Amino acid sequence: MCGLSGEIRFDGGRPDLAAVRRMSDRLAARGPDGHGIWSRDAVALAHRRLKIIDLSDRATQPMTDTAHEVTGVLNGCIYNYRALREELQRLGHRFRSTSDTEVVLAAYREWGTDCVDHFHGMFAFALVEHRTGRLILGRDRLGIKPLYLAHAPGRLRFASSLPALLAGGDIDTALDPVAVHQYLSWHATVAAPRTVLAGVRKLPPATVRVVEPDGSYQDRCYWQPSYTRRPEYADMGPSEWRDAVLDALRTAVRRRMVADVPVGVLLSGGLDSSLIVALLADEGQRNLGTFSVGFESEGGDEGNEFRYSDLVAKEFATDHHQLMVPSERVSTALDGAIAAMSEPMISHDVVAFHLLSEQVAKEVKVVQSGQGADEVFAGYHWYADLASVSREQEPDQYAQTYFDRPHADLATMLQPDMLTPDDVSGRFVREHMAVPGAETALDAALRLDTHVMLVDDPVKRVDNMTMDWGLEARVPFLDHELVELAAACPPELKLAEDGKGVLKEAGRKLLPQDVVDRPKGYFPVPAITHMAGPVLERVREALGAPEAQQRGLFRETYIAELLAAPGTHRTKRGANALWQVALLEIWLQTHGI
Repeated sequence: MCGLSGEIRFDGGRPDLAAVRRMSDRLAARGPDGHGIWSRDAVALAHRRLKIIDLSDRATQPMTDTAHEVTGVLNGCIYNYRALREELQRLGHRFRSTSDTEVVLAAYREWGTDCVDHFHGMFAFALVEHRTGRLILGRDRLGIKPLYLAHAPGRLRFASSLPALLAGGDIDTALDPVAVHQYLSWHATVAAPRTVLAGVRKLPPATVRVVEPDGSYQDRCYWQPSYTRRPEYADMGPSEWRDAVLDALRTAVRRRMVADVPVGVLLSGGLDSSLIVALLADEGQRNLGTFSVGFESEGGDEGNEFRYSDLVAKEFATDHHQLMVPSERVSTALDGAIAAMSEPMISHDVVAFHLLSEQVAKEVKVVQSGQGADEVFAGYHWYADLASVSREQEPDQYAQTYFDRPHADLATMLQPDMLTPDDVSGRFVREHMAVPGAETALDAALRLDTHVMLVDDPVKRVDNMTMDWGLEARVPFLDHELVELAAACPPELKLAEDGKGVLKEAGRKLLPQDVVDRPKGYFPVPAITHMAGPVLERVREALGAPEAQQRGLFRETYIAELLAAPGTHRTKRGANALWQVALLEIWLQTHGI
């Protein structure tokens, strides 16, 4: 719901308030309804507000608790803040507002860093203890809300976006070779704590970091569900699992209606977003605002799925809004979407989400969205292949199935100084899958996808594109209790019916059959898929720019090969290889790097 930023000094100096203001100004789109800055001794906090809960000025941030012991800033929403407020009041805490931010401050005073265990929500926060000067940084369990960090001699800066840190200045913008390896291996995903820039890191999901005044710090990972079959579910059959999943999803959707403003739904017409609409209708929501986007067909590819979203909108009598984007609009919208990216993201639906969010933000401030269901409930086609191998074979099978290209190919793409000596992306996967707590090969793959790949691809994409227009997107499929339940669900129930079987069975209780049994769809943007017209010209311009020539990231022979046949070179996962290469360069140039 907001954007936060700040600085803590470790050298006895005062924070650079001009730099903090520049960071906060760069976050203005995330919080167009208000702003504030606070400084005490070695720490400064700044905040940009999007008014969603407690619309009064009493909820302005940065906020200090009633005992004047803690000051903090919050980005996101604590969905159970009302229940926590009542509990904390019984424990003797007093409140001036009805905001969830004040609940976070009181919860920290009561429970310390264990406060995060009490929160249901999506959040990133920064808290300052007045007495000790300690800084506490926290991030939600699935990393839905971002928190970027930049260390330099004598200080630490933090912000809700990477471009905000760049606006503050004095950032090491050298490229991180390990991150570039991951970017080119994992469809542009870079796992926390890395980013493509050596001088910027991310606080990992489900992490609380306590930063001492001398610059030392300690991290605590406070949540990691077990991907094993749990004894309490041993007697459950397929119908019981279906009902349990539906009940948990109903609770997740209900939680995400908490707001003092209207809440809509981004409706693609697929199973996941349609289930959200159906559950809200079942809860008695009337005239629910729903929103869909489509693009002109190109190269024989259909550019929209309106027939499905229209079917759902009619079935549940929503107040439906449909946005059709002409192909020429894609190229003009591209630069705006890239400017909104905290990190380079190549998925075509980045542009779709950015354009849709621009229109939706004119109607509502909050939407629910269906991201995460495919990773949580095994909806992608490759999961069946992963389930058929042993745990020992799985890392190699995962690389064969999921990676864009093998490690050896990077030597033909990158200049020698950017190459890593070994397959760092493959090593990351092997180490992650070897961690105890995953019973089968599929469990290990879903754990990796849900807690790493999902966080730094679709989840980040939705946050960046919606918040650039002051629109908060909530993702019920990433409710942590639903994720815990899904992690315990038998693999065969998730793999059934070509993926998401247990979720499809739940959908049959509420949705038209045509929606449940439709072929899996994606957010198609044909103009990017086929590298057509103005999009291709933008790519040529970026790769031929002086900055690209000076950077010398990619081998000239490789770039020439891609440009000679721009629509034909594909990664193993089917992405346009030219787009993946060019997007990194465009992103760097867009952000002045």
